[in-house]
Amino acid sequence: MKASTITVLAALIFSAASSANQEIDSFSKAKRLLEKQVYNNHRITLYCGATFDVNKKVTAPKGFSTTKYVKRAKKIEWEHVVPAENFGRTFSEWRDGHKQCVNSKGKSFKGRRCAEKVNTEYRFMQADMFNLYPAIGAVNALRSNHNFTMLPAAQSDFGLCAMKIDDSKAEPPEIARGQIARTYLYMENTYKRYNMSKA
Repeated sequence: MKASTITVLAALIFSAASSANQEIDSFSKAKRLLEKQVYNNHRITLYCGATFDVNKKVTAPKGFSTTKYVKRAKKIEWEHVVPAENFGRTFSEWRDGHKQCVNSKGKSFKGRRCAEKVNTEYRFMQADMFNLYPAIGAVNALRSNHNFTMLPAAQSDFGLCAMKIDDSKAEPPEIARGQIARTYLYMENTYKRYNMSKA
């Protein structure tokens, strides 16, 4: 590898490591900003290349189909490429709960809801816009929190959109893999508590 290439890669990794989200601690606010300022003139979904309008209504690409979450297929949703659960499990509030995580009936809760309620660092990670991409709602729902891998024997779950989901794993279409890989590297280099190899 050329020295200039190594220098550029090192600079990119260093800049990513120093750019953790410290401003937006609301997932809802991050989604609004993405819709109005980032994707306002480039409304295309990550996995299937579908277009969507200002109201989040999807125009499915030719050959797209789904038999599950049909209503959600009509709208985009904001997908955490690195699932919130993958970094959320590193927070004690997610795993064990917190004394402030009690509902109106006195029952304690944990998981995402508790981490959102009491941990600012979690909220910053959850709202990091470098980890959020528009996806057709049905694709987001079926991908869930499944890790990415290659699934050579699986068929597409969405017709001509080459997103595959099988046995709690997901294989993204080739056109999305570079962006996904960069997002995983960004999250690992930016947030020291997240370790990709343990996800």
